[in-house]
Amino acid sequence: MGDHITVRFDNDRAYVTLNRPGKHNGLTLEMLRDLVDAARKVADNKTTRAVIIAGNGPSFSSGLDIAAATRNPVAIVKEFLPRPLRGTNTFQEACWAWRRLDVPVIAAIHGRCFGGGLQIALAADFRIAAPTAEFSVMEAAHGLVPDMTGPAALSQLIGIDQALLLTMTAEQIDTDYALRIGLITDVADDPLEAAEDLADRITARDRNAVAAAKHLFDRSWHRHPRATFAAERMAQLPLLLRKAMGSSD
Repeated sequence: MGDHITVRFDNDRAYVTLNRPGKHNGLTLEMLRDLVDAARKVADNKTTRAVIIAGNGPSFSSGLDIAAATRNPVAIVKEFLPRPLRGTNTFQEACWAWRRLDVPVIAAIHGRCFGGGLQIALAADFRIAAPTAEFSVMEAAHGLVPDMTGPAALSQLIGIDQALLLTMTAEQIDTDYALRIGLITDVADDPLEAAEDLADRITARDRNAVAAAKHLFDRSWHRHPRATFAAERMAQLPLLLRKAMGSSD
């Protein structure tokens, strides 16, 4: 695992940190692979009762670093290939791996939470944001569509009109708007402290009941995510390859 994704275990908590602060935690392909590995590492630690995902520096994450990610079209295609058993590619598994865990995952958000960064946050079970945080389904600004399990997560959280509005305009919204439409769970001056408090409240309950509730809701809430993941890939891959080849048509 590289330096841009860190995992720290403290008693019954796992702290996963996006650590590329100079780029507002812009996501590279390596970081996506490391997020998948981080989720596996957390799953293997049987003492973990809750996970908190946060960003180091001025932002949670500004989203996919397009310049870095499109530098190698062959690598894009490789990471786009889905895992047969999981039904996800690397972009998708970097997010949905957190849904697969038996423990609650809480995103503590500050600064920018754009594009792929927002989709990581949406894959958490709860999102607590600072009052000054900003959100955007940013992909349309780059001629792309959300492709990191965003559509599956959005369908569970907000209405289709709001999801389309955010996706088609790529506009930035503030915390008040995000809370009003259900994009985030709560607002706190110190999101990390609030996330730890929420973790305390949940871990006070039976861990088997918590795990069962998480998986029950994920299995039964609207459309099965795996079908959405395949649709994502079919919509996104030609757009991403055209961008990698420099086409603007």
